[in-house]
Amino acid sequence: MNKIVVVTGGAGYIGSHTVVALSDAGYTPVIIDDFRNAQPWIIDRIEQITGHRPAVFDIDCQDKVKVAKVFDQYETIFGLIHFAADKAVGESVNNPLKYYQNNIGSLCTVLKVAEERGVRNIVFSSSCTVYGAVSDPVVTENHPVKAAMSPYGDTKITCEKIVRFTQAVSDSMTAILLRYFNPIGAHPTALIGELPQGIPNNLVPYIAQTAKGVREKLTVFGNDYNTPDGTNIRDYIHVVDLAKAHVSALAYLSSKEKQICDIVNLGTGHGTSVLEIIESFEKVNDLKLNYEIGPRRPGDVEQIYADASKAKNLLGWTCEYEVEDALKHAWEWEKTIEKMETK
Repeated sequence: MNKIVVVTGGAGYIGSHTVVALSDAGYTPVIIDDFRNAQPWIIDRIEQITGHRPAVFDIDCQDKVKVAKVFDQYETIFGLIHFAADKAVGESVNNPLKYYQNNIGSLCTVLKVAEERGVRNIVFSSSCTVYGAVSDPVVTENHPVKAAMSPYGDTKITCEKIVRFTQAVSDSMTAILLRYFNPIGAHPTALIGELPQGIPNNLVPYIAQTAKGVREKLTVFGNDYNTPDGTNIRDYIHVVDLAKAHVSALAYLSSKEKQICDIVNLGTGHGTSVLEIIESFEKVNDLKLNYEIGPRRPGDVEQIYADASKAKNLLGWTCEYEVEDALKHAWEWEKTIEKMETK
């Protein structure tokens, strides 16, 4: 059976790796992406990795008419994975209306089309940001959702509610909310990876750009936290492992006879500090980084990492890569970006 899976935002960082994972698992991914946060040549790289060129529709997910036309091209759609969203915390503070309109609007549109066409299996891309500042750094899915510290975080909380309430009244829909921790790395082929727009918001791309000389130096925001080396601790997960979790989530949903809406953390289950990331990057890539210690950044959580046991027990999924693998792959990808963009 040809299992069609619509992937919104499928040309983006996590989306492109998930399209590869779906293709490797025998699914037929169909990408909807307006390329606001991605490059069209990423599709060529997906084809190079998998040997298959996915169908791609350059469409804004808020356009219901166009989205519906995509769905109507396929007799049966096995599932929907919804990534499409703006994701820069700082930008969301400065431009909240953009985030509320796009992140919430696109989900409502795509979910409505999926519901009207009886698409059963819905996977929503959420974030550990919904947990906010935590007193216990080890977070389970039962940890309370806190008031958001940014419009971006608030859109994730709101979108989770939208999926839950929609699923609850649906005749056929079943859904899973995947709360990501900190995706890093790139595909081992170095053909796809993270492509920040302008100055990176995430640590590892900034490290890689500093190593290449794009950035003069890296600033570590604070070394006086209550952690072993004084720097923030996060749960860094290889993007390929994260992508494979979406395949496991689809398999889980399709195996359920009863309609559900479940929540699952996706992380490694242990934390790594900022300084440990820097030191590991230097070691595995045999180079030295220019970095300095700066003041704390407002709003940064001291430490947070996943209790990943539910993902293992429910989805049968665990990480295959170590942080060191991700940092090596991130550097290999960074070294190829300029060559790929000029082709």
